[in-house]
Amino acid sequence: MNISRLEQRVLHVLAQGGAIHFDRGENGKVRDITCFTRDGLVLADCTLSVFDRLRKRRFIRSIAGRPYRVTREGIVAVRAQPDNRGEAGHA
Repeated sequence: MNISRLEQRVLHVLAQGGAIHFDRGENGKVRDITCFTRDGLVLADCTLSVFDRLRKRRFIRSIAGRPYRVTREGIVAVRAQPDNRGEAGHA
């Protein structure tokens, strides 16, 4: 499955324990999002359009109004990188 570089970056942050906090407008739709890493830093690459693509593909999900987290499908879709395995730099 083709996933853009920005989508990959956001999925990696979420797979490592990050979350996407959101605000809903008066019509009930998500109007503003902020992606936090597990360390509490804000990921600027997570835009509303990237968020919508990830949500439509069911790679992220919010349960009972909580922040959006990565789903099992999102974890499967994200490519492994050395920093996710804890062995960065080892060949």
